[in-house]
Amino acid sequence: MQKMSYVKRSIITAACVALCVILPMAFHSIQNAGSILSPMHIPVLLCGLICGPAFGLLSGLVGPLLSSLFTGMPPMAYLPPMIIELAVYGLVAGLMISLIRTKKLYVDLYLCLVIAMIAGRIVAGIAMALIFVPGSYSMAVWTASYFITAWPGIVIQLALIPTIVFALMKARIIPERYSEKA
Repeated sequence: MQKMSYVKRSIITAACVALCVILPMAFHSIQNAGSILSPMHIPVLLCGLICGPAFGLLSGLVGPLLSSLFTGMPPMAYLPPMIIELAVYGLVAGLMISLIRTKKLYVDLYLCLVIAMIAGRIVAGIAMALIFVPGSYSMAVWTASYFITAWPGIVIQLALIPTIVFALMKARIIPERYSEKA
């Protein structure tokens, strides 16, 4: 797989950050859509998978911050743990895609996504328990907020993100992971 230029990765990252602002606005008419469908997670995970860990981390830091500043979503009270969660998603997705090479694109993508999604939720849960609401955050609250409430978003991410990456490769917008000759 050939490497993408710094400029191309920067442009894709900027598009992902913009999607962090636009997607929540698109779902705003649905009550609690942010916590149920997690629309910001998609561009951050995509950015990490496509552009690598540094750009994924940047997308996870800047995307929710700009969204909050421009649209009020997420509200300031939820912003710090969300920035932590999304930054870990972008970072870990980028790290995993560089480490995992099964020679099967979809297996690589699903493994990277699952690992990044679990890591982000664990780190955000630890931050909630130790920093943001110490003493009043339980395993039950963590499970309910990061898994039970968010299950539709998790399903959407697992269905949509590998398909988007595959389509971008086929459209030659991003380099193919495995050449067809191999």
